[in-house]
Amino acid sequence: MRAITSRRTAGRAFPALLLFALTPCGAQTAAGPVKVEIRKENGRFVLCRGGRPYFIKGAVFPGDPNGRFPMKDLAARGANSVRASGLRTLDEAQRLGLSVLVNLPMRMESVHKFDYSDEAAVRRQFEDMKKRVLEFKDHPAVLMWAIGNELSVGYTNKYVWNAVNDVARMIHEVDPNHPALTVIGDGSINAGDITEIQRRAPELDLLGINYYKGLEEVPAKIRANQWDKPYIVTEWGPSGDWQVPRTEWKASIEETSTEKAQRYLERYQNTMQKDAERCLGSYVFLWQWRQERTHTWYGMFLESGERTEAVNVMQYLWTGQWPANRAPRIDALSIDGQPAAANVYVKTGSEHNAALKIADPEGDPLTLRWEIMPEVGRGGYAGMGEQRSRPMPELIRKSGEREITFAAPEREGAYRVFVFALDGRGNAATANIPFFVRP
Repeated sequence: MRAITSRRTAGRAFPALLLFALTPCGAQTAAGPVKVEIRKENGRFVLCRGGRPYFIKGAVFPGDPNGRFPMKDLAARGANSVRASGLRTLDEAQRLGLSVLVNLPMRMESVHKFDYSDEAAVRRQFEDMKKRVLEFKDHPAVLMWAIGNELSVGYTNKYVWNAVNDVARMIHEVDPNHPALTVIGDGSINAGDITEIQRRAPELDLLGINYYKGLEEVPAKIRANQWDKPYIVTEWGPSGDWQVPRTEWKASIEETSTEKAQRYLERYQNTMQKDAERCLGSYVFLWQWRQERTHTWYGMFLESGERTEAVNVMQYLWTGQWPANRAPRIDALSIDGQPAAANVYVKTGSEHNAALKIADPEGDPLTLRWEIMPEVGRGGYAGMGEQRSRPMPELIRKSGEREITFAAPEREGAYRVFVFALDGRGNAATANIPFFVRP
């Protein structure tokens, strides 16, 4: 591995945080690009930035086009890095004291029908990557380069890793200051692709891993696959929609925002905070709102900008301090007293009750908003092309303090009841329950 040296350190570290105080990297200052290197010290990998230990406390940040998810709030809650791309993001990150894992997009065989045996096409892509690296390499906010994202999804041509290796080699030739990784997902790890990457892409300095449910298994899987370099968890968060229980009609049962928050807490504590030997940090998913499977599944915010409980948890994990005012906590959402796991069937036109059990930690008064929507068909890779359903407010007949009476749609099919609880302090909670209408 490039830029790895060996030297002694003092003491054991608590989840890489104490490591910062105990392990000097030979601090240095420099104008222009900030040098980043990976060192192996006393059997552990340590990331050093500007000569100082740097454990990544980051989030995937796709941007803030409407001013609802500002990067400054991410910095204020204790993060030190974002996974993103673009000059505007780099400039803003530098202003806020954040670093950037810069995405270098590469085309996928399964999604983009890209042929990694087409030497001319691969060369054109390589030149695009090189142009991007040369454009950004001297920016002081650059932390590392992420070469592609989950390139093995649905693939057959292993030459993709040779192409990744060529880009990594180029980065080392033109940019001696920043390491390079590629990002793989849970399916790639479970399929044994790490062995292929080790063989075909030895120029990589470390590995990026996207993993959701089962994240705690990553340290053991890394070692079982004999990966002898460090790694970063480049995406993680709630259980994926492909990983949770389903109804009889195959609707994925989404965790409530409170259940998700607990998963964030447990997964971070049991993975990033435990594997101080190999893990150099992580990027939580997703510091924004997103439509993917539902409009509440993966984003840590509502579309209107309110924070969910996951944001509270990340502030605690990054700083050791909970926010002064926290999001509401959901206990249960039901239809006629039945949870989602009960497979809720209703008849067309019949009336039903949806009820929410919820409490606010500070006793703030809550405003509830309800939606009933047709089930959305799963989009392509990462929800590409997925369209959000339109709410059907005409179905809601009566609203109570924590419940509604609603009429089942006249059209047979799969639907969901969503509820949003807002505390008036910028926090919110969400839950939904699928149901099926039949004659």
